[in-house]
Amino acid sequence: MKHSASRGRQLKRLAGVSAAAVLIGLLSAPSSSAAQAPALDPGTPPGVDEVASTPNLNLVANLPKTGPFADSTNSDLAFQDDFAYAGNYNGFTVYDIKDPESPTVAAQVLCPGAQNDVSVKGNLLFLGTDSQRTNDSCDNTGSTTAAPGERWEGIKIFDISDPRTPKYIKSVKTDCGSHTQTVVPGKSGDNSVYLYVSSYNLAGADLPNCPLPHDKISIVRVPVQNPTAAAVVSTPVLFPDGGYPGGTEGQSATTGCHDITAYPEKDIAAGACMGDGVLFDISVRSAPKVITSVRDTVNFAFWHSATFNNSATKIVFTDELGGGGAATCNPEIGPTRGADAIYDIVGKGKNRKLEFRSYFKIPRTNTENENCVAHNGSLIPVPGRDIMVQAWYQGGISVWDFTNSRKPKEIAYWERGPLSADSPVLGGSWSAYWYNGYIVSNDIVKGLDVLKLKDRRTNPARNFLTDEFNAQTQDNFRNW
Repeated sequence: MKHSASRGRQLKRLAGVSAAAVLIGLLSAPSSSAAQAPALDPGTPPGVDEVASTPNLNLVANLPKTGPFADSTNSDLAFQDDFAYAGNYNGFTVYDIKDPESPTVAAQVLCPGAQNDVSVKGNLLFLGTDSQRTNDSCDNTGSTTAAPGERWEGIKIFDISDPRTPKYIKSVKTDCGSHTQTVVPGKSGDNSVYLYVSSYNLAGADLPNCPLPHDKISIVRVPVQNPTAAAVVSTPVLFPDGGYPGGTEGQSATTGCHDITAYPEKDIAAGACMGDGVLFDISVRSAPKVITSVRDTVNFAFWHSATFNNSATKIVFTDELGGGGAATCNPEIGPTRGADAIYDIVGKGKNRKLEFRSYFKIPRTNTENENCVAHNGSLIPVPGRDIMVQAWYQGGISVWDFTNSRKPKEIAYWERGPLSADSPVLGGSWSAYWYNGYIVSNDIVKGLDVLKLKDRRTNPARNFLTDEFNAQTQDNFRNW
């Protein structure tokens, strides 16, 4: 969820949203686009092995999971040059996407350790381990009371100077592991990258390597020219008052952060910290400071991730209601729970505040067997507009416009029908990101999907190309 179950959170069967017309077609064979049929009545979801979409968003390629990853959960994505790096609970896959409509597997690295969140920078790949392992090698098993081993969790660093033969070169143990990590480049004169390591403890009790209170993040400094010297350089306590204590209706307490998105050019970051949404000053890379924070004790259960608009005047926070494993996209839950929340950043400097503007949730009803909730996405680089693509697990992939913070609207979507018509099965798009003219999605069960968006409102984005992309490290796309 970046998937949030690794700390023992119980998944609840929940559900939310109004209906919209869909176009239904049989799911095509891998590496081809889906045939489309006439529109059905509003609110009719696609069936098993069917797809639904708007005419402007189509699947152009699919690569199913293979080998040791076939029966393991896919997770996040990062990109560099002609390659996509896709996390999986058993390791990561390197895809050659030079021709996005005909991707191929370039390499697979077997290295178990949930959830294997991936980030890249230069010749380095960072892999996050958020489950205690018997050791820090790629030949490990889950640590148990009977066979605890080293109880290792944290960051693994790989050399990807040759993307087809990644080499494991260093590990860094961090308190509570690394559920997600954010790459923040050093400032002028500092040839380092900093990893803001987010982790948390939802057990409500001390855990090995993760005692309460866990109100901090770990910051790992990686010297670019000597990455084997990487080490934890600070563990700033972000919530000296303990943060949000949690609510009586499933609202999570703050015991660390789930995800941090940095905008290094502007020296700010946004933290989705379970019970708190936070704006940070990161002008001193090893010592982020809280500028302001917000809470939503009515509609938000778990502050999961954050995305700035390009001008850094807005933040979209997501709520991972039900832990990503529940059916939350139906009328019983409604349009404001398990949704995105849009906040404007107002004021200047230390006086900046976050002001709530509106919620956005996909305007479709899913079946009771489809896990669906707001998840990982990124901006689509359209000058003068605030448009993003976003994964919603089995709710599919949504493209929506929040240029008007008070009136967000969906402009495209694509989704598969449920994996089962009879019982809940975890699946769907974990992450969906725009990369150099295409939308690339890592589907938990179905593998790598590539989609093409053809819409006059987003066509200008094809003029903006980058050679590296981590969704949690935002760049001003006008500099690409």
